[in-house]
Amino acid sequence: MKNSEFIATRLKEVLLDGKWIANTNFKEQIESVTWQEAVQKVENLNTIALLTFHINYYLSGLLNVFRGGELKIRDKYSFDMPEIKSENEWKKLVSEFLSNSEKFIIEIEKLSDDDLQKPFVDVKYGTYLRNIEGVIEHSYYHLGQVSLIKK
Repeated sequence: MKNSEFIATRLKEVLLDGKWIANTNFKEQIESVTWQEAVQKVENLNTIALLTFHINYYLSGLLNVFRGGELKIRDKYSFDMPEIKSENEWKKLVSEFLSNSEKFIIEIEKLSDDDLQKPFVDVKYGTYLRNIEGVIEHSYYHLGQVSLIKK
């Protein structure tokens, strides 16, 4: 197994179908909530919808780079979610998140070991590997929040 396949497997675990570290994954957590639950505010915590949007924002932006585009995402916009007012709007976000997760994993699987060591866009952003590992860690962090909010 090449390194990119191993990393893609780790992404699948946190985003789509794993249970290794957290005993759950994003897909399982977000598909089982209604839009009202997804947007329900608990004290000063982010909502499930906002955390889903946040991770999807990065997946979408990084996918653009993997497909030859520019890095256009900015941290300051990563929580700028349009208000969700219906089940259809929530389901659309979930569907987009799952689709981007699958596409992102496919792009990772295509990378060679040499590609993983190349600078990501600019040397100041580190390597492809470092950025992908960041996505995994970031996703687990927010998956934990989603799980706690659901409880």
